[in-house]
Amino acid sequence: MLHAFALEKGMLTAIPEAEDGSTDLSRAMWIDLVDPDEQERARVERLYRQDLPDVEDVEEIEASARYYEDQDGLHVHSLFLQDIDGRPMSTTVAFILSGNRLFTLHEHSLSVFRLLRLRARREPDLAEDETALLLGLFETKVENLADRLERVHTELERVSQQVLADEDQVDLEGAIDELTRQEDNNGKIRLCLMDTQRALTFLLRRGRLSADNREWVRELLRDVDSLLPHNQFLFEKVNFLMDAAISFINIEQNQIIKIFSIAAVVFLPPTMVASVYGMNFRVMPELDWTFGYPMALGLMVLAGVAPYLYFKRKGWL
Repeated sequence: MLHAFALEKGMLTAIPEAEDGSTDLSRAMWIDLVDPDEQERARVERLYRQDLPDVEDVEEIEASARYYEDQDGLHVHSLFLQDIDGRPMSTTVAFILSGNRLFTLHEHSLSVFRLLRLRARREPDLAEDETALLLGLFETKVENLADRLERVHTELERVSQQVLADEDQVDLEGAIDELTRQEDNNGKIRLCLMDTQRALTFLLRRGRLSADNREWVRELLRDVDSLLPHNQFLFEKVNFLMDAAISFINIEQNQIIKIFSIAAVVFLPPTMVASVYGMNFRVMPELDWTFGYPMALGLMVLAGVAPYLYFKRKGWL
């Protein structure tokens, strides 16, 4: 898909499609390509003489391939977090600042881009030029990551109440499953925050920004710096709750093993008595006693009750 936007009377406005389905790109300030086909790529490259990166180039992880400047303009490849099929996934967006235009290329439709377009309608001065538009996208991204951190914190509070509850029946395995999901979410948020930090630092060095935009970038960097400690705190909270849940599971398992151990010790002496009198020796005086059988039963009961009372007195039960 190809979306084009122009600046009209200080407002970011979508350029409508013509009757033949084409879009007038000549007056566009922002060209947003979402999983474009070869025809759309060729059209943009032919009209603006602008080379668009391939998918392999967009996914490169080395800094020299993600932040650079060449004859086509300023290139920034940055990670954005998006819920895909109910799971947060990181996807790379390629930004190209060339001339008076901003080109964006990404595989999935992103909520951050939709939020920026809504903001631009309410804040006319938000997208006064292509650089401000780029910084507005990064600002919306940072706000989105902050919201995600708050959601992770809320879920961890819920799991904390579940794990540390006084109730006997607690779904600790379900709590561990939720903790692993939140740890994964938090890890992806941290990756995006660090990537944003690197991208903003590159723009501060090489972006040829105005004084206002440079201050804007510094403010965004301060926002990112303030979110990273909170992100680290959530990692520590996940580890604490994970250790607590595993410890409670171990305690429950130890209680079960303790019951079996006590049962084995209690029934071992009566078993020994029964084994002795079960031997088939010819001379066993107790076999001829009138009260031999009741004596053997009483001895077995005494041998079983005595260890139980001893453990009870020691407080082991």
